[in-house]
Amino acid sequence: MIWDSLSSLTEMRMKRIFSWLGVFLIIASFLVFSAVKANVNFDFTQMWAYRIRFYQGFVLTVQISLFSMLLSLILGALVVLARRSRWMIIKDLAAAYVEIIRGTPLLVQIIFFYYIIGTAWGLSNRFVAGVIILSVFEGAYISEIIRGGVNSIESKQMEIARSIGLTKLKMFRLVLLPQLIIRIIPAIAGQFASVIKDSSLLSTIAIIELMQVTKEITATNYSTYYTSYIVLAVLYLLLTFPVSMLSRWLERSNRYEI
Repeated sequence: MIWDSLSSLTEMRMKRIFSWLGVFLIIASFLVFSAVKANVNFDFTQMWAYRIRFYQGFVLTVQISLFSMLLSLILGALVVLARRSRWMIIKDLAAAYVEIIRGTPLLVQIIFFYYIIGTAWGLSNRFVAGVIILSVFEGAYISEIIRGGVNSIESKQMEIARSIGLTKLKMFRLVLLPQLIIRIIPAIAGQFASVIKDSSLLSTIAIIELMQVTKEITATNYSTYYTSYIVLAVLYLLLTFPVSMLSRWLERSNRYEI
C-alpha cells in the first residue's frame, strides 16, 4: 500500500512537471513565432558584457524591496492602530492616507514625493527616498490586509478571553496575534512580489535598479533593446516567482474556517 501511494505521488509529480514543460514550450513558441513575424533578431551574445551592471541593479532591487517591505509592514500596522483610535482626527487621517495612496498611481506619487516633498525637506539621497516612497505606497495596501485579518477574527473569541480574566496585552499576545499571523502571511508574501515589481518605477528618479540599468544599456546600445528587456523580465521572474510559490504554499498550509 505504501509503495502504491509513493508510485501515485511520483506519477502525479511527473505529470505536473510535463505539464509545466508543455506550458513553457507553448509560451516560448508563441514568443519566437511573434519575433520572427516582427523581424526581430534576439542576439544574447552582447548581454555578457553587461553582466556586472545587471548584477548591481539586481542587488539594489533586492535591497530596496527588502527595506521597503519591512518599513511598509511597520507602517501598515501603525495605520491599522490609528484607524481603531478613539480620536476621530487620527482615524480620519489614517483613512484618508489609505484612500489617497490606493487611489492614485505610484508613478505620480514618486514624482510628487521626491521632487516636491523631498526637495522641501532636503532629502537628496535617492535610495532612501525610493525606499520611503515605496514603503508609503505599499503600507496602504498592507494596512488593509492586516485590517481584514483582524476583522476576520470572531468577536466572541475576544469576549471569551475577556471573561476568563485575560488582560488586553495577553488577549493580543495569546488570542489575536497567533491567528492574525496565520491569516495574513499568505497575502503579505504575495504583496512582497508586488513590492519587487513596483520598485521598477523608481527608475523615474534615476535610482540605478534593474529597470534603470536596462534603460541605460539600451540607450547606449540600441541593438540590445529587446534582449535587454528579456533579461530584465527573467531577472524579475527569478525574484517574484519563488515569492509567489511561497505565497501559494503558505495559503494551502494555513487554511482556516471563518
